[in-house]
Amino acid sequence: MKAENEFRLSFDSKSVNEGFSRAVVAAFAAQLDPTIEEITDIKTAVSEAVTNCIVHAYRDTVGRIYISAALTGDNTLRINVRDRGCGIEDVKKAMEPLYTTLGSERAGLGFAVMESFTDKLRVRSVPGKGTSVTLYKKISGREQG
Repeated sequence: MKAENEFRLSFDSKSVNEGFSRAVVAAFAAQLDPTIEEITDIKTAVSEAVTNCIVHAYRDTVGRIYISAALTGDNTLRINVRDRGCGIEDVKKAMEPLYTTLGSERAGLGFAVMESFTDKLRVRSVPGKGTSVTLYKKISGREQG
């Protein structure tokens, strides 16, 4: 569906920018008048996607994270979080709950959390070139009183 409004931004893959990315997407989504629960879901999913870029895509270096978001006529928020990092060898395996490439220091729940807080999740990755995670969330909006 065609976007009615959209934005794009990029920033360094530093942990301090994870909260910034959550706030930006939540502020953008606010024009659809989401419920508190919907905003919380969006912030949580974006946080997980950005954290994956920081922790996995650019393990011991700083790279760029690219976020774009669009609002469609049917009140759907589409968020894309992309990196140009190491990529994922086996996306299907990486999406399994508790699977992690970093051992016991990570829970391996990032994709499971993203899936549970959005209506649809699409992950595309090319090893050595990066990963693109697209999150879709239908916003019901609050009842007008």
